[in-house]
Amino acid sequence: MSSSEPRAAGDGIDWDALTAAASEAMAAAYAPYSRFPVGAAALVDDGRTITGCNVENASYGLTLCAECTLVGQLQLGGGGRLVAFVCVDAEGTVIMPCGRCRQLLYEFRAPGMRLLTVSGERSMDEVLPDAFGPQDLPDDRKDTT
Repeated sequence: MSSSEPRAAGDGIDWDALTAAASEAMAAAYAPYSRFPVGAAALVDDGRTITGCNVENASYGLTLCAECTLVGQLQLGGGGRLVAFVCVDAEGTVIMPCGRCRQLLYEFRAPGMRLLTVSGERSMDEVLPDAFGPQDLPDDRKDTT
């Protein structure tokens, strides 16, 4: 949890507080190879704020993006669905999640999930149109938990 607690204000999201939480998480990133620390923060449907940072590995393919550690925190904290999301670089500038991470976020999204992007506030459907997800799996393959 961050000391900044973003909350939905009416129909809006407190993007300033969520971005501050992402910047705080970025400070914990382990990025000795790329020197590109990333922090992420999300608002969960139960009101919690979760964060993540990138964790690199000398075997570059094993690097964890900030979105990966954020989703791990979501699961460790009891689950839920992501309502709003933002990620930032070392200067606190909003950056766009890569396609792999958009897919990861899609899996854990709440209906109507919003993202703060380099182009402004967008829906998950706008940043990952025609996404593949649990709804595309046969019923006997879907998670029933």
